[in-house]
Amino acid sequence: MKRRKWDSKTKAKIVLEGLSGMSVSEVCTKYQISQNQYYLWRDKFLSESYRAFENNSNVTKEDRLKKRILNLEQTLGAVTFELKKLEDEEV
Repeated sequence: MKRRKWDSKTKAKIVLEGLSGMSVSEVCTKYQISQNQYYLWRDKFLSESYRAFENNSNVTKEDRLKKRILNLEQTLGAVTFELKKLEDEEV
């Protein structure tokens, strides 16, 4: 049997259904998951829920720096290519 992959939004929806009053067994039957899987998702959801209120400036800064590095690497590659082309023309 092929393993299913659940995206984070669907996992959150499933966990919230269980937390909102629907019995865990009903939720698990509805989505065809084990109760153990539900409880793992629920525990992770609850232990990391505080992150929804964190300031995401660090993530934004990290993404910005990664994009800058990629841009510099591409520029360096283009300049290296042009220099190599000029050296080949001189020979």
